Amino acid sequence: MTDIPAKPPAVPLDQLDGPAHQLHFESILDSVPDAMVVTDEAGIILAFSRAAESLFGYTADEIIGQAVNRLMAGRDRMNHDTYIGNYMRTGHRQIIGKGRVVIAARADGTLFPVDLKIGEARIGDYCLFTAFIRDLSEQQNAERRMQAMQSELAHFSRLSAVGTMASALAHELNQPLTAVANYLEASRDLLDSPDPEIREVLRGALSEAATQAVRAGEIVRKLRSYVSRGEVDARPVRLTALLSDAVALSKVARERADIPVTVTVDPQADRVLADPIQVQQVVINLIRNAMDAMAGQSNARIDIRAARMEAGGLVEVEVCDNGPGLSAEMRDSLFKPFATTKAQGMGLGLSICQTIVEAHGGTIRAVPKTSGGTCFRFTLREDKDKLPT
Repeated sequence: MTDIPAKPPAVPLDQLDGPAHQLHFESILDSVPDAMVVTDEAGIILAFSRAAESLFGYTADEIIGQAVNRLMAGRDRMNHDTYIGNYMRTGHRQIIGKGRVVIAARADGTLFPVDLKIGEARIGDYCLFTAFIRDLSEQQNAERRMQAMQSELAHFSRLSAVGTMASALAHELNQPLTAVANYLEASRDLLDSPDPEIREVLRGALSEAATQAVRAGEIVRKLRSYVSRGEVDARPVRLTALLSDAVALSKVARERADIPVTVTVDPQADRVLADPIQVQQVVINLIRNAMDAMAGQSNARIDIRAARMEAGGLVEVEVCDNGPGLSAEMRDSLFKPFATTKAQGMGLGLSICQTIVEAHGGTIRAVPKTSGGTCFRFTLREDKDKLPT
């Protein structure tokens, strides 16, 4: 029998020679599922994976040697070199190692949302950046379809609730209103009688009619109180995660989604009692209002901060922009229904925000920034019990 020669032992990656390293790197570029782009510290593309070619519509030969901001859109394209310069000078990371949702540009000019994560490698005196890019178009389309279906379900639910409420209201009001009508009918028939005893009966009938009218009003008052009070499923939540999700959702299908939004939460303020869906709706509304207020502004930015208040067991969340600000007249009527500065707005968003915040036991207000712009501040109750990690 012929002996089969044994395979040589595998060589550890850190002992591969130059050509072997190159082959290994090329295999990664061909097979990595997410788009992969490698750049130098000047933002010049050094490597472009097969998935990146499919995603952006460029071939590696076309794009290698070009500036990476060709793959970007809006404010990110204009400010990319500044971001790199600031990082190389200060070491302050804005996105490296963190990841975020941004808008990218294909070769044909179409824009689309991506999840961007960037890693860094230092080789001697040089710095290389590796970006992993995942297309979020289908995911966001699915989310929009889901939101549309949820909106339809909520609409039908509201219609059903209104029908049930109307039926219950008609049933409850039928008895006192029928009694009022009967007493008044009888009183009209007794008006012309000269008999003093009949007058006493008339007085009693009018008194009963008034009592039943008051009862009908009380039914309506209780129903209104029930509807306006709302139901809040407040439970312990992490504020950092809640705010981060709200920022991501606020950028879905928005033309100004490239406006940078920063979130800073004091670790002492990260535990609150809230209905996360309702509070996210408040934050999304405030972010989108800020985006609309800064339309066309080149240096637009939104800062979200949360800190524990010294007294009252409350956490204060503020959403600040550097837009044109609000007039004193508008600030006075800001939370009233149908008060709006938007041509197409209904003026109900901030009124709903106020209802939600107050149902959580908090308050909401708008204050001008000394440097220009507006801060919306609202409070939530602090959760004093330790949350599971």
